[in-house]
Amino acid sequence: MDLKRIETAVREILHAVGEDPDREGIRDTPGRVARMYEEVFSGMNVNPATLLEAQFTEVYDELVVLKDIPFNSMCEHHLMPFEGKAAVAYLPDGKVVGISKLARVVDAFARRPQVQERLTSQVADLLMEHLKAKGAAVVIQAVHTCMTCRGVRKAGSSMITSAIRGQCRSDSRTRSEVMSLLHG
Repeated sequence: MDLKRIETAVREILHAVGEDPDREGIRDTPGRVARMYEEVFSGMNVNPATLLEAQFTEVYDELVVLKDIPFNSMCEHHLMPFEGKAAVAYLPDGKVVGISKLARVVDAFARRPQVQERLTSQVADLLMEHLKAKGAAVVIQAVHTCMTCRGVRKAGSSMITSAIRGQCRSDSRTRSEVMSLLHG
């Protein structure tokens, strides 16, 4: 990440909005913003598939669910934050992963310029592909500041997205169970 370039761009933005970037209160703002972008976009340097490499053989053919995974992301349309909670479920096919890996996968995809719909699909698709899961389901609920602080200004609104794959989608009993676990 080119922190100096970000600092230069932020100084230019401050100029463009009519502010003096050398004013005491914001003199260090370009550097702070550059470091903040380095943090919030840290997922750009992570291959989420590597987080699922440590798998364990386990004879377990029921759903594995991790709920209430908090995350923060940055809307790629306005570069404003959105944050919420993710629920991730998968139906193993002989392999499981440590539960912290599921939360790390959510973070790896969330910490890049993003839209919620893509974030939801990316997590589900990765579970299917790299765990060879029989099924996967991801539900994300988030508040988007690009909608609550600007534009239509609808504070209190949240968006829910889901991505359902494999047997979690095709088998009605499994789909019903996974949705009950994710929402219950």
